[in-house]
Amino acid sequence: MRGHGGARCVYLLVLVLIATLVRASSHESNEHGYRPKWEEFENKQQTYDPMSSAYAALQAWKMAITNDPTGITETWVGYDVCSYKGVFCEQLNDSDPWSKVVAGIDVNHGNLSGTLVEELGYLKDLALFHINTNCFTGSLPQSFKFLTKLFELDVSNNRFYGYFPYVTLEMPSLIYLDIRFNRFYGPLPPQLFDKHLDALFLNNNEFDCQIPNNLGNSPVSVVVLANNKLNGELPRSISKMSKTLNEIVVLNNDINGILPPEVGQLDQVVLFDVSTNNLTGTLPETLQGLQSLEIFNVGDNQLRGNISQNICSLSHVTNLTFRDNYFTGEDRLCFEITYPPRDVIVDVSGNCIAGLGDQKPPSVCSAFLGSEFVSPASPPVYYYPSPPPPSPVYYYPSPPPPSPVYYYPSPPPPVYSPPPPPPPPPPVYSPPPPPTIYSPPPPPPVYSPPPPPPVYSPPPPVYSPPPPPPDYYSYPPPTYTGYHSTPHSPPPCE
Repeated sequence: MRGHGGARCVYLLVLVLIATLVRASSHESNEHGYRPKWEEFENKQQTYDPMSSAYAALQAWKMAITNDPTGITETWVGYDVCSYKGVFCEQLNDSDPWSKVVAGIDVNHGNLSGTLVEELGYLKDLALFHINTNCFTGSLPQSFKFLTKLFELDVSNNRFYGYFPYVTLEMPSLIYLDIRFNRFYGPLPPQLFDKHLDALFLNNNEFDCQIPNNLGNSPVSVVVLANNKLNGELPRSISKMSKTLNEIVVLNNDINGILPPEVGQLDQVVLFDVSTNNLTGTLPETLQGLQSLEIFNVGDNQLRGNISQNICSLSHVTNLTFRDNYFTGEDRLCFEITYPPRDVIVDVSGNCIAGLGDQKPPSVCSAFLGSEFVSPASPPVYYYPSPPPPSPVYYYPSPPPPSPVYYYPSPPPPVYSPPPPPPPPPPVYSPPPPPTIYSPPPPPPVYSPPPPPPVYSPPPPVYSPPPPPPDYYSYPPPTYTGYHSTPHSPPPCE
């Protein structure tokens, strides 16, 4: 056992020495960022002791961290790397305490500043690497190609820069890639969409290229390309993603051309957002194929024509945004689904639909549409692919007023005069008084029956009109929730 421990110590010293030499001798750089010399590093890969390698890697990274306001690296002391804050270990063999490996690193929201070092490639058993919302700069180390077990890489919300990190294409197990909110620029490599990823977040960078034509080769369920400088047309190969794609967000780029009819084949898509681009033409009739759709946003483009029932008739939709285009009509169904029980949010503001409020000025619509534009003096234009059914008329009769209640006061009871007392005995020797004449009591009063209550004929029913429709034009634009589409705030870097 002593011999084994001594060998580990010697090995550890060799690793530290190699790390020092690599860092001292590999400061070459080019337009893509830091590029080391590989001789020493690749020689080191011939032998591998997991915990000693992890210690060397983490100590080298600690030296490259220049600011640690929350004190994460203050715990990175000693050889027990599994006790380091943000470092997670797994024991590969329950019967062998020496079989521990570093399986994950998570220092999210640590506000750390510094760079990533090539020695991180020593962590060959690493499966998760999460460093989002920090202030790291530079580029991703080329040694990441040795992280053959890594399947989640999240470096979002930092200050990395340069071309797309091609080293991620050499990571065979990677299925989750999140590099959003950084300063990457240039083209997107077509190989990225041939890689077996499940989630791809590239938004809020400065990529300035066309979306590669092989976009449809990607098996991702979520792809977010928003807030870049992407241009060109949306690739028609998107139809090949129909079996896996649930969410696609390409908002705020410079995508032009039409919305391809192949979009209608994405029957698993729940969220489709291509707003704030330069799309032209009309909505494709194939949109009725989006059977799982809940949120649809094509706002802030240059689309025209009618908003048809093909999109408004979908049973799962909750939010439809068509604002700030040049649409000239909408199917009546798109209006009716804003009522209960559907209560769908439909935003058609900023268009050219005659008779509706909150539309573009007529001069703007006329200049863009020419003869397609209908005079605003006309009533709202509803697009009817077939004669619409008559609207149901609901009659709500008001209840008749209650019958009046009349109160008849009871007559006073009859007043009977009591009979006079009997006369006293006649006095002696006095003549008898004249006899008293008794008036008979008055006859009992005769009560006439009260007159019958007046008979009121009920008034004719008053029909209240149905309540006015809700003002669905004032709803705010859709707000997407969930980790995949809610944007981060910029990192609190100084």
